Amino acid sequence: MGQLDGKVAFITGAARGQGRSHALTLAREGADIIAIDLCAQAETVPYPMATPEDLAETVKEVEALDRRIIAAQVDVRDLAGLKAAVDQGVAELGRLDIVLANAGISTPAPTLEMDETVWDEMIEINLTGVWKTVKASVPHIQAGGRGGAVVITSSLAATWVNANTAHYSAAKAGIVMLAKVMAKELAPESIRVNTVHPTTVATGMILNDPTYRLFRPDLENPTREDFDVAAKELNKLPVVALDPSDISNAILYLVADTGRYITGTTHYVDAGGQL
Repeated sequence: MGQLDGKVAFITGAARGQGRSHALTLAREGADIIAIDLCAQAETVPYPMATPEDLAETVKEVEALDRRIIAAQVDVRDLAGLKAAVDQGVAELGRLDIVLANAGISTPAPTLEMDETVWDEMIEINLTGVWKTVKASVPHIQAGGRGGAVVITSSLAATWVNANTAHYSAAKAGIVMLAKVMAKELAPESIRVNTVHPTTVATGMILNDPTYRLFRPDLENPTREDFDVAAKELNKLPVVALDPSDISNAILYLVADTGRYITGTTHYVDAGGQL
């Protein structure tokens, strides 16, 4: 018996990193999965993004757990595409209980020097894309009449200040109030909405040269080892970067019966980063 037997979860950004980890964690607990990812390179993102092959690997690993998965290449900026993917998944899997709005990008840049396209794409994906995700999916939870759970991936950066992240922090802070308003609106239907706030996590969005330079602006060409030094100072617990499974386990707690009375909260998994 799994904690999520018979349930279906919709996950964005599921091709790799935290998204794949979330899909596998929920599948191990009995959930079937609707998974989407852009699987292409966003215009302003300076590191390699997920590929169709990455999404296919997520499908393979979920199916190896004897769970069903419906996957599609969809941009969270595309409301019609999101709706089509969710509608198809619900038609095939029969219901929707959980939404994980996980997709996001990182494009560090000085506030007054960043190009307009950098700001716009960040807000379109990390904030407006979350609204489009829940708009396309949560009505299916409402239609089921059984209640459900939504978890939106925010960040420690929603409250912890670092230079060159104004657009990222603005988006991640905006997500918080989006979630709180939704939590209030949906509570009468027993649909819970929370945000999860990771510190640095060992994924492709973090382990790349632009992020190393963000953490070590004092160095011209910082390495992973240089990044580790700065990350250790950010995290008060003795860890450089969390494993994606650390975030997945927190999300599992929130979406399963263990979190049945938790809504409208900001759930930090930050190794003491706020302290």
